Amino acid sequence: MVKMIFKTKTSCGQVRIKSLSYLKKLSLNYFSLTLLFLASAQVGQTQQVSENLSSNVALSSSITSNSPTLNPQQLAATLPQLVKQGTQISLNGRTLPIAWSQWKSGKSTRTGISDTGLMQATGVELLNTNNSNKQPVVWFSKSQKPLSLDAKLVGSYRYLDITNFSKTAGWQLQIENNILKISSPSASIKNIQQESQPLQTKDGISISPQRIIVELDKPTPWQVSQNRNEGIITIEGIAEPELIQRYTPPVVTPPTQNPTLPDEGSGNNLNLNPVPVLPFPPTSIPVPTPQPQDTSQIKLESSQNQTTIKVNVPTGWRLRASTISNPNRLVIDIAPDALVERNILWSPGVRWQQKLVNLGADRFPIVWLEVDPKQRGLTLKPIWSNSNTLVGTAPLLKIAPLSQASAAVNAGFFNRKQLVPLGAIRQDNRWVSSPILNRGAIAWNNNGNIKIGRLTLDETITTSTGENLPIFGLNSGYVQAGIARYTPTWGTTYTPLTDNEILVVVQNNQVANLVMGGKSGQTPFPIPSDGYLLTIRAKPELADVFTVDKVLRINSSTNPVEFSQYSNVVGAGPVLIQNRQIVLDAKAEKFSDAFIAEAAIRTAIATTPSGKIIIAAVHNRAGGAGPTLAEFAQLMQQMGVVDALNLDGGSSTSLYLGGQLINRSPATAARVHNGIGIFLNTP
Repeated sequence: MVKMIFKTKTSCGQVRIKSLSYLKKLSLNYFSLTLLFLASAQVGQTQQVSENLSSNVALSSSITSNSPTLNPQQLAATLPQLVKQGTQISLNGRTLPIAWSQWKSGKSTRTGISDTGLMQATGVELLNTNNSNKQPVVWFSKSQKPLSLDAKLVGSYRYLDITNFSKTAGWQLQIENNILKISSPSASIKNIQQESQPLQTKDGISISPQRIIVELDKPTPWQVSQNRNEGIITIEGIAEPELIQRYTPPVVTPPTQNPTLPDEGSGNNLNLNPVPVLPFPPTSIPVPTPQPQDTSQIKLESSQNQTTIKVNVPTGWRLRASTISNPNRLVIDIAPDALVERNILWSPGVRWQQKLVNLGADRFPIVWLEVDPKQRGLTLKPIWSNSNTLVGTAPLLKIAPLSQASAAVNAGFFNRKQLVPLGAIRQDNRWVSSPILNRGAIAWNNNGNIKIGRLTLDETITTSTGENLPIFGLNSGYVQAGIARYTPTWGTTYTPLTDNEILVVVQNNQVANLVMGGKSGQTPFPIPSDGYLLTIRAKPELADVFTVDKVLRINSSTNPVEFSQYSNVVGAGPVLIQNRQIVLDAKAEKFSDAFIAEAAIRTAIATTPSGKIIIAAVHNRAGGAGPTLAEFAQLMQQMGVVDALNLDGGSSTSLYLGGQLINRSPATAARVHNGIGIFLNTP
């Protein structure tokens, strides 16, 4: 065990060790140890650091109090040193939210960029790997053998060492104000070619997949994003003038309005020859045959050493880009099945996978993380947009890093107008928000035990005079007649969600006051830090029970009772699969007919026969819309899961890993209220 003596909460600590050679014999990860120690000096988490070291570094008992002492500065001088780190890079003058780190290893200074950030900012393709410490990549590669970059998992990110790679690519690296500035050589786009693939017909609509080949004079960073029906390819380079002229859309001048015609909006407009409006087209008029959708039109914009190519992307289709060398080319495919399949061991206990899964005649793109909840140092916890209040939403892309999660997925439903939760949240044995409508939920603990099923939280108030009254919601945006309870977890104040609520102020388990809430959404009322608020809705007679100074006691239990054994819970619904059988009954969980029938992008969390957790995002089928709930259940069953729960979907569906969304463009992802974070206890 490493014995640590801390005189203060910052950098005045001492570490007693026997010798550095002894550490080498034990294969201690110097880089990780240094980052852990320096991080503790920065934020003062000395106790946590001591626990991390004792649990992750198995050292002999011969390291005793008689051992020589190294102070933090001496330790940092002998081990690889963290130089700087940040969460932004500047690529040729454009600032991007991407994590980076720089450290010294011997006499060499190494620079790393988060793997998902490197992929999305520069186009470096991450290949499959079963070694989380090595990441094979392809980027305008001349050799058939992929280049392998060292990978280091530190904190919430997996950094790829780009030191040598950047030199080969001709990139200039510089740190300025905690921003890693990357300057790549100016590239020229020599030509753009288009190739049509064989015509495909689905649901009466014919579409020809397209291939766009961009010829470059040298390798250069590029990015691809997709906003609904438009694909955007951004290339760090300037297009030849002839190309700009060829692909610049002509300016269309609107026809000049005839001033002699009467204004159609005026009362003096006399339509002497009205066109009849037919409720249905007569059978003599033929229905036009569906025409092929246009995917061939290219819009080209070039400015400030950057060129943007915009293309049409039909619903259910995707962009897929890859690079070729000799000559250097960027190849963009627009097709219904353009998903890059991946199988990457991102860290011990976290595997990133994506592939197309067949269901009947349809193919669905599925991106998922396979998580081992029993992996040492790995934990899952509910997360939400603001730790100080339950009111509010944010993109998962912001919630996850603020929570310091390495990976995350959106989770429960919420009221999009009032920005409040509509379902169960329990964190570290504390109820944050109650479940609603006996809907599905997932519960887990830190031992790797998991349960998926329908859940109800039964809360009652017992008064000192013997009354027992049910509570119909805890910190919930779901309103119904009766009593609801709001604690400081909701925030410092509560603003009534309905008109004419009666608020009972409870402090130290005694009724302190009763106030009228007035009109909904107008007046915030303080929530006592040593108590809670009860709000009475639509049943004013209940207020007679709560006289000032009356003592109250809260009783709480779950149904089923076994849910109370789990420290963390997140609710959504409906339950899709239990014991490998489809048990979908959305009606029983009070979901609407429209929700049940809708074909949409969806999110799920599930368990496998080996006890692992699958967090999956399913997008639009190839050439069509997303799955219905019934299809979603079948897809999860086809993936071999034991139990599965549907989470909030549609524009909320977001899968986060190492600083980036890996399932969609951030521009298409909506703000969410809460999620499930995956935390890795790494140095």
